[in-house]
Amino acid sequence: MRTPSGPVAGAPTVLKVVIAGGFGAGKTTAVGAVSEITPLSTEEHLTEASTNVDSLAGVEAKQTTTVAFDFGRLSLPDAPVPLELFLFGTPGQDRFVDLWYDLSRGAVGAVVLVDTRRLESSFTPVSFFEDIGLPFVVAMNHFDGAHRYHPEQVRAALELPASVPVVTCDARDPNHVAGVLLTLVRHAVKNTPAGPGHPTPATTLQDA
Repeated sequence: MRTPSGPVAGAPTVLKVVIAGGFGAGKTTAVGAVSEITPLSTEEHLTEASTNVDSLAGVEAKQTTTVAFDFGRLSLPDAPVPLELFLFGTPGQDRFVDLWYDLSRGAVGAVVLVDTRRLESSFTPVSFFEDIGLPFVVAMNHFDGAHRYHPEQVRAALELPASVPVVTCDARDPNHVAGVLLTLVRHAVKNTPAGPGHPTPATTLQDA
């Protein structure tokens, strides 16, 4: 399929966004909460065969897991620049890191959802996006009954530089998730150099 060579008058800016995080951090929930279309989900039921590789400590009620990716779409016509976001949720387990590369290709940036009850599961996705140089924000997902930490406490625990936004959200709340996505877009635009080697995002779907 051929894409337009430049912006189309009146058309929104179309951007690809990755939603990542550890196992059970709320990625599928976030995509489903905010998507204006019925989200594509590749969730499968957890089985006894996975008990040795997928620890349910802290998320004992979890019964399914994403095995490929989640996909959703969100239009933000009232943003300072009208946006259409294509959302790709990654599987959370470290063994799917190779797939993360494919899902991140062409993305403007990523949201790393953090479960503060299992903070250790966030180190791999944070390191991944640091290594590939993709702008990202960290969003602390507020689970019911979980202790509430200040964003700067999580920044220190994850050893994040001051330039990486750390925000709070409830992945079940569409307004919260949309706010996190807008924070990411602003951060990504600010941290993506303009020029021949780093083109400004245009109104085309970027390698999605």
